[in-house]
Amino acid sequence: MGAVRRFVLRRRGGDRWHWTDVVAWTWLVLGLILMLGPAIWLTLSSFKTRSALNEFPPTLLPLTTETRMVEGYEEPLELYRVTLEDGEERVLAQVRRVGIVAQMVDPDDPGERIDVPIAAREPVRTTELATENYTEPLERFAFLTFFYNSVFVTVMATVITLIVNSMAAFALSKYQFRGRGTVLIFILATLMVPLPVILVPIYVVINYLNLFDSLWGVILPTVATPTGVFLLRQYMLTIPDELIEAARMDKASEWKIYWRIILPLTAPALAVLAIFSVMWRWNDFLWPLVVLSQRELYTLQVGLNAFAGELNVQWHYVLAMTVLTMLPVVIIFVFLQRFITSGVASTGMK
Repeated sequence: MGAVRRFVLRRRGGDRWHWTDVVAWTWLVLGLILMLGPAIWLTLSSFKTRSALNEFPPTLLPLTTETRMVEGYEEPLELYRVTLEDGEERVLAQVRRVGIVAQMVDPDDPGERIDVPIAAREPVRTTELATENYTEPLERFAFLTFFYNSVFVTVMATVITLIVNSMAAFALSKYQFRGRGTVLIFILATLMVPLPVILVPIYVVINYLNLFDSLWGVILPTVATPTGVFLLRQYMLTIPDELIEAARMDKASEWKIYWRIILPLTAPALAVLAIFSVMWRWNDFLWPLVVLSQRELYTLQVGLNAFAGELNVQWHYVLAMTVLTMLPVVIIFVFLQRFITSGVASTGMK
């Protein structure tokens, strides 16, 4: 930030920030909080215990009430900081709560019980990470199976998407044929058709091809995307046609031109489409839910429903597993984000 400020001051030619700089930095900080705030809250909440998640008002940090073993009691009792009627403050252990009164004892002298209004007590808290939110689902549920299914679907769908869309974009950008513009308009028009509208026809086709209850039934219907075709076509238009003509003069086949010349030069746009495809496939819920019925074939997004019952939702597990499902997309974005600016700028997408 110091380097940016010095740069701004040199540009302004003065020692003070201009009001536009203050507005710009305020807007950037606000945007950063709005984008990263929910992710930070999710991550911190994933380390909270089940009881801590139900507290109101909620806390940012994963706090838990301290407990202590008291003589005469089999289970550890929660500790509270209590203000008595005479103004004395003591740390007592709660035995039980009856209405608005809590029955408490001194941990060092549990022989006498003290009735304290619940408004006069405050829990003794400490920061503690509930790591069992992550370990127990791995042991009790088929999380690794769901993870493998999601990785397989995402990787295969992304690879096929890049190949199919780049072929279509190559034909629409470098070949001259009658009706090319009409085909492009038809492809882009499908952007306005939401998945629920064509859900039944796709289901019928998948069932006819015996791909129902198969991971390939999840992969194949989503590999051709109009967004990917348009993005790659716009980028390929910037590649000089002279390169292709020179390759044809050297008797290179059309496949060799596509594989050896077009694809390497389209790497930035392919990286952008790969990021989009990974996000689409990894976070897809509706279509896998329709196609898959066997539990061992569930993807992560569908498998997370295992933590939600009819009357009870295990939010501490849901939040922890949601954090784990975010990590692959974040890692891929970190490695490929340098291609986003150049790829999107070159394709003309807004």
